[in-house]
Amino acid sequence: MNGRASAGRYRFTTGWSLPAPPPAVFRVLAEPEGYPLWWREVREVTPTGPDSGRCRFRSVLPVALRVTVRAVRRDAAAGVLLVGLGGHLDGWLSWTVTGDGGGGASVRIEQDTALLHPLLRRFPRPARPVFRANHAVMMRSGERGLRAWLRTHLDDG
Repeated sequence: MNGRASAGRYRFTTGWSLPAPPPAVFRVLAEPEGYPLWWREVREVTPTGPDSGRCRFRSVLPVALRVTVRAVRRDAAAGVLLVGLGGHLDGWLSWTVTGDGGGGASVRIEQDTALLHPLLRRFPRPARPVFRANHAVMMRSGERGLRAWLRTHLDDG
């Protein structure tokens, strides 16, 4: 991989701790059409097939990312969701939901992607800390949003 390609590649690992049973958390994460209801940076999710769709994200930076998604693995028993990404992000994203030992859930989010947005990829090295910070803000917001969603909707079935 050359320097330019590696500068546009991002690997993230994030952990969420949620006060809800792992199966309930998995069910919410397995339904991406609902993400805009609890995750403000996920602006739009449009299904294009039973295991595919288009998403639009925007965090702090005034640039939206348009991403195609396709389910690669959906294993409720193992608590694993694996999604292939295309469009402005090329790579994959995985969610692993496990019990935390106290009735709640631990979620491990891993992402390995190349940033392909035409404007953003012009500044691969200087903007790297900004892009990482933007991602961190989005992930903290997602955890807060999902916590609130689960508190309100957990008994809805």
